[in-house]
Amino acid sequence: MIHGLRLVSEKQLRVRKITQGTVIDHIPGGKALTVLKLLGISAQTGECITIAMNIPSSKIGKKDIIKIENMFLSGQDFNKIALIAPRATINKIQDTRIVQKEPVSIPDNFSGIIRCINPTCITNKENEPISSKFQVLQRKPLTIKCGYCDRVMDESESMVNLIFR
Repeated sequence: MIHGLRLVSEKQLRVRKITQGTVIDHIPGGKALTVLKLLGISAQTGECITIAMNIPSSKIGKKDIIKIENMFLSGQDFNKIALIAPRATINKIQDTRIVQKEPVSIPDNFSGIIRCINPTCITNKENEPISSKFQVLQRKPLTIKCGYCDRVMDESESMVNLIFR
């Protein structure tokens, strides 16, 4: 047994169940660390976290899975995950059982998750206590519009401008 892992066969490795917390499933392969960073979760925050990366998936090719013990996510967290992993599902675990399973969805509007790419936007001024606001124009590929300066950003610009806690 390797800290929560048990070798079942040479081809299969099992990860132990969590008693309570959150499981984020169907994250595109290689994006788990970005999801954790976006949620503000690191080794310093103290949560017990299990990460499985690049697991074969019939639905999305390769996927990542994150298990976070004793932590439940907010609606704002769901919105953040949806921008990185629009096909993810969030499982709430209590007494080792899934008590709630929800797919994430990109909201019509969101704030405080992405910085506007326009350097002259009021949200980028140091002395302005204004959080960015965006309207989703298109979900696939992601296209958003700033609620203050009307600047339109595509998916690659949005991902580069994520606001990490």
